[in-house]
Amino acid sequence: MDARKLLLLIMALVMAGISAVVVRGFLGGKSEAEAAPVAAAPQPTGPEVAVAIRPLPVGTIIGPESFRYQRWPAELVGKTYYVKGEADLATLNGAVVRYAITAGAPVTQGSLVKPGDRGFLAAALGPGMRAVTISVSAQSGVAGFVFPGDRVDLMLTQEVPGGGDGPALKAAETIIRNIRVLAADQRTDKTVDEEGKTVVANTSNVTLEATPKIAEKIAVAQTIGQLSLALRSIADDRAELEERIANGEVKLPADSDPKAERQMLLEIASRPIGTNTTYTVGADVSRYQRSSVPAKPGADAPAAPGSSAPSGPVVRVSRGGTTTVSPAGAK
Repeated sequence: MDARKLLLLIMALVMAGISAVVVRGFLGGKSEAEAAPVAAAPQPTGPEVAVAIRPLPVGTIIGPESFRYQRWPAELVGKTYYVKGEADLATLNGAVVRYAITAGAPVTQGSLVKPGDRGFLAAALGPGMRAVTISVSAQSGVAGFVFPGDRVDLMLTQEVPGGGDGPALKAAETIIRNIRVLAADQRTDKTVDEEGKTVVANTSNVTLEATPKIAEKIAVAQTIGQLSLALRSIADDRAELEERIANGEVKLPADSDPKAERQMLLEIASRPIGTNTTYTVGADVSRYQRSSVPAKPGADAPAAPGSSAPSGPVVRVSRGGTTTVSPAGAK
């Protein structure tokens, strides 16, 4: 082998060795880096403060599931924060959110309005909404199982006498759906016992959140007949919203921001509905009840004894209090 070929072979072996050393060092360094434990993020060492578990929009009625305590940097703790050991979260039950609170954000004293504070009920109302109070009994008020924050349907029961003889028409109608309960009597929170269980108590008055037009309807309905509450399932809100979107009652913009669209849907789903009402009359419940109001006297005058009712078109002639029924075309 000549000297030139030997020199090239030696250079190739040297380059291969250098490459092997470099690759081994790279892989070894990467493995060591992967094997090294990741340093945990430093935890705040300050006191525990109350933070919102979920987003709390304006007008939300606070319950025990709304807050929890979380460590917070001591230098960032404000004087208006609710600090564990200095404040009891149980005292916040029934309070109303005055300013919107995002999930995980500390709760401040200025963001809440407690029952009895000035402007409490006004803070509980959504924008453009009104508060209206109705009287209920144990039967019409779901035996005390309706609490502030629940959503109910409002039913009107009445008797329609008409103008004729016979019993009046009995009817029930769902006049408002998905209306929020603001207070039961003067309570805006759920009363709990020493074990933390909700106490069921009959109420005589219920305050509801309504639009101005629906508030007018409720005021008139109270003069017509008896109002009753029907407690709604939480799942009904989503199903009813989807139905309204399918029917075209709610129109979504084609190019809207998903976050803004979700907020709009939440606002729509939380508003009471006063259209597409349903009703039931006595005949729908019992075959022995009426299906329409009694007719006015003389509207359907019976045929004279011994004679048959005329068939075909008839002419009714009223003279004073007497009504004569004759076939059309008779002399």
